[in-house]
Amino acid sequence: YSLVKTDFLHLLAKTVLMAKSKVLDFFPIVRWLPSYQLRDWILGDAMSGLIVGILLVPQSIAYSLLASQDPIYGLYTSFFSAIIYAVLGTSRHISVGIFGVLCLLVGQVVDRELALAGYLTESGIGSGISSNDSAVLLAGQGNGSVVLGCDRSCYAITVGATVTFTAGVYQVLMGLFQVGFVSVYLSDSLLSGFATGASLTILTSQVKYLLGLKLPRPQGWFTLCKTWYSLLVNLGSTNICDLVTSLVCLLVLIPTKELNDRFKAKLKAPIPFELFVVIIATLASHFGHFDTAYGSSVAGVIPTGFLAPQLPLWSLIPNVAVDAFSIAIVGFAITVSLSEMFAKKHGYAVDANQEMYAIGFCNILPSFFRCFTTSSTGCQTQVSGLVSALVLLLVLLVIAPLFYSLQKCVLAVIIVVNLRGALRKFADVPRMWRVNRVDASIWLVTMATSSLVNTELGLLVGVLASAFCVLGRTQRVRVCELGRAAAREHYEDLTSYRGLRTHPGVAVFRYEAPIYYANQSLFKKSLYDRVGLDPVKEKTRRLKFKKKTSEQEEEVADVTYRKPEKDEATAAATVTLDEKSRRSVRSVVIDCSAILFLDTAGVNALKEVRKDYEDLGVTVVLAQCHTSVRDALERGGYCPDAGEDHGGERRLVFFTIADAVRYVQNLSLQS
Repeated sequence: YSLVKTDFLHLLAKTVLMAKSKVLDFFPIVRWLPSYQLRDWILGDAMSGLIVGILLVPQSIAYSLLASQDPIYGLYTSFFSAIIYAVLGTSRHISVGIFGVLCLLVGQVVDRELALAGYLTESGIGSGISSNDSAVLLAGQGNGSVVLGCDRSCYAITVGATVTFTAGVYQVLMGLFQVGFVSVYLSDSLLSGFATGASLTILTSQVKYLLGLKLPRPQGWFTLCKTWYSLLVNLGSTNICDLVTSLVCLLVLIPTKELNDRFKAKLKAPIPFELFVVIIATLASHFGHFDTAYGSSVAGVIPTGFLAPQLPLWSLIPNVAVDAFSIAIVGFAITVSLSEMFAKKHGYAVDANQEMYAIGFCNILPSFFRCFTTSSTGCQTQVSGLVSALVLLLVLLVIAPLFYSLQKCVLAVIIVVNLRGALRKFADVPRMWRVNRVDASIWLVTMATSSLVNTELGLLVGVLASAFCVLGRTQRVRVCELGRAAAREHYEDLTSYRGLRTHPGVAVFRYEAPIYYANQSLFKKSLYDRVGLDPVKEKTRRLKFKKKTSEQEEEVADVTYRKPEKDEATAAATVTLDEKSRRSVRSVVIDCSAILFLDTAGVNALKEVRKDYEDLGVTVVLAQCHTSVRDALERGGYCPDAGEDHGGERRLVFFTIADAVRYVQNLSLQS
């Protein structure tokens, strides 16, 4: 009984420890908060959070425009995501909020669903939640998913929240199934090209606000070209007030943002020039009556407080499921890449699967409060993220209505100015091309597809281009012949180094790629070319020679007169050629140190090479095989049983090239 009791207590203690570890892993704040050095860090985190929170106010309002939402929903999104990531995130140096590329993707889905539902104008967006009744469209028109009595603004955030909820579910499921590793398949060149292409689309979508034009967002593919065509056609309808305001704000923000970037190492926090511009522009618009006197588009009514939670529109999920998946992948990839960059810089680890959970819940939970998709946006600690949330809470409860007269063109300027980093990548293209043409090609293909064709398609094309480039590299690999260094038993490529020596009758080759179904025929062809003896062609030539010799012997028996000198000379020449081919290479050693894996086709290719050469009297052995390659050879039956004439594995596979060379040389002496 005492033993059973002891075992039970040990099992219970182990279970409690495992449960505690799981809770701590799922809520990282429980780990880092007790060790937070309040006296040393709180002042810096509070100041940083205050500045970031102030910067988030104009950015949240501006990016709402990009996502086709009212300004209040951008403030909701930044507020809720900052709190949730502080509790669930593992990175101590990033914040989560509104991200331009994701806003673009959400906005495209929202505009598409609005068009399908029958909302053909933009009058509801930016006019606040209490839009006038002229914007209301009842159900029964379009796709049938519209809620009765829901105006354009209401339906837009319903679509946005549903997309956000679906994307969050995808991310949580990917974290549950431990598929955080998928981020490694999104290379830096791919993500950079995608972000740059999406930035071009974002820039194009904001030009109409800079000019004060009221144009619907084009749907489908080639939206960039369609938008520029529509802009050029309607250029004569430019609102001069919006144009002048846009130019003035650009002239102020671009140099001041450059100053922030140049002196960011000396500044504890960036100077919030955007907020200054927003305040001054709002005051000018309010007292100048820009909306009534000049027809300028303004933000409109921004209510205070929070709305009651609501569920996503379940009937809409099938329509947005595919779009939500691409949004989930992009949001996660951006967050993980930034998290790992700061974690490496500051010396701690980031759990990719936990990040998937964190970003997923940053989308699922806020979606019930009319928020849209978020991702990582900057650098700050979790505590400063909570301080930023407090700043946003103050704006939501008190200050938000004061932005009623803020012109939309000012919001567009903020978006455009923040695209500088992505657009600067064009200047790096020559350098990328010099460093690595494959990565530069992936960047160009992804950027061009994302901007010119379709944003989501650009991500898929980029992934496929990266995959084909990897496959293409294995297709372009050629067999190289190795030579031995004079001073030691070291083998390298004969074409790359001088002073290397070869062994008479023994050729050593290396293939620097895996051998699998897609390149096994290229491996054999390249090896035969380097050896200088194609066993298949040689056997065919010998059969033809044998057949021709037999026919000549039959002719000798039947014909009384022949020319022996010519026939014997021909036969002698053929035999001489055959003997020359056999003498050139008697043994082939294949260095497998660069072969990372073999599939069934790869094992069969090596077996065919060995058999074909052995039929011609040429010995083939392998050297320096990885453990996984040796296992694949054994499972594939490459090594015959010890009782067979070929001997055991030791006669076919060697640990070093030198051992293999000595073996085939001794074998030649014995024969």
